[in-house]
Amino acid sequence: MELTAIKPAKTRRRRLPANAAVGGAIIAIVLAAALLGAVWTPRDPLGISFASRLKPPSAQFWLGTDEFGRDVLSRLMVGASTSVWISLLTVSFAVVLGTAIGVLTGFVRGWTDRIIMAFNNALLAFPGLLLALGLLAVVGANKYGIILALGLAYTPSVTRIVRGTVLSLREREFIESSRVLGNSEWYTMARHVLPNCVAPLTVLATSMFGWVILAESALSFLGLGVPPPAPTWGNMLASARPFMAQATYLSIFPGICISLTLLGINLLGDAVRDRLDPRMRTGE
Repeated sequence: MELTAIKPAKTRRRRLPANAAVGGAIIAIVLAAALLGAVWTPRDPLGISFASRLKPPSAQFWLGTDEFGRDVLSRLMVGASTSVWISLLTVSFAVVLGTAIGVLTGFVRGWTDRIIMAFNNALLAFPGLLLALGLLAVVGANKYGIILALGLAYTPSVTRIVRGTVLSLREREFIESSRVLGNSEWYTMARHVLPNCVAPLTVLATSMFGWVILAESALSFLGLGVPPPAPTWGNMLASARPFMAQATYLSIFPGICISLTLLGINLLGDAVRDRLDPRMRTGE
């Protein structure tokens, strides 16, 4: 009898979803521009040259110049760095504070939970941008004031998500087993509860990154963001309003940057949700 060699089965490669590929590529470009803008720009983003004011895009100025002769490309790069930095710090602040409050209220329960969640629900009744406007009126319009205001505005959403996750976990068998083994409540929260909050927090943080960029741009557009002459996408849009007929590119390029960044974050956020949420998996 002739023996035939058994060919190993071909391993099926998992194809990267289109939304993850496109979203990841856009976010990678934005992050690269932000990192580059923090250390180098083609021209001085604050350098004024009245001889070069309102120059259209050309070989000398790739994206043109503004009403003070400042290079638009350089200002967009610095604006990307500012927006990304503010968003990262704001999301980190909201996630850390909201997670601590959510785990505490969901695990301890009792009057502590009722009082904190009553206050949290009251804050959720306000739109995040409106709450940030009120906080900025108190702390002042500056970079760290925006981080504090937006961080506090988005903390209630994180608290609610984490508390709901903790409530679904606190009566599970592995939590009871940890208690039976004699582990303290703090050890159980840190060792068994917090790791199970990572998946919903990752999805929420991805979406929140886009919310913060949009909110920061809106606040800067209203004159309550990073004060001029420091460039941000929002205040560049605000400065372009008087020149929309004369120099349309001044409003087009910052608008494209904001729109593409939000598109990339939304696509990447959908891919992260599909990956981390078992109910969204159809092909596995």
